[in-house]
Amino acid sequence: MTATLEEKNTALVLKALDTLFNRKDYAKAEQFWSDSYVQHSQLVPAGREGLFGLVRSLPDARFEYDMVAAKGDLVWVHSRYTNSARSTALIGVDIVRIEDGKLVEHWDVLQDEATSSDSAGGYPMFGDAFPGER
Repeated sequence: MTATLEEKNTALVLKALDTLFNRKDYAKAEQFWSDSYVQHSQLVPAGREGLFGLVRSLPDARFEYDMVAAKGDLVWVHSRYTNSARSTALIGVDIVRIEDGKLVEHWDVLQDEATSSDSAGGYPMFGDAFPGER
């Protein structure tokens, strides 16, 4: 059975993020990101080297995903980013555009992960448990 474009793009984005953030395999990660990668983020420097440099500066940075959606050349990933430089995880929605099998553009919406005492709605922002209750 042949995978749809959305399935291929989802697999590509998840493998790329795991390779960079969790495996720290920068040489392999270069295969996933375009040389002309465009970064639309308040926290991440411009371009592929800006992103890779940020990850290098946070050697214990980790990426997890909870939900993923895709349509055409766009993939949305509900993400959690953790590292020892921050006491609170960042919860995000990453939007990635794919072109010719490469990540070419990225947008994100990021916020600190709420604890149960900080949550106005009483539900966790990521997964089925609050931080510290996992």
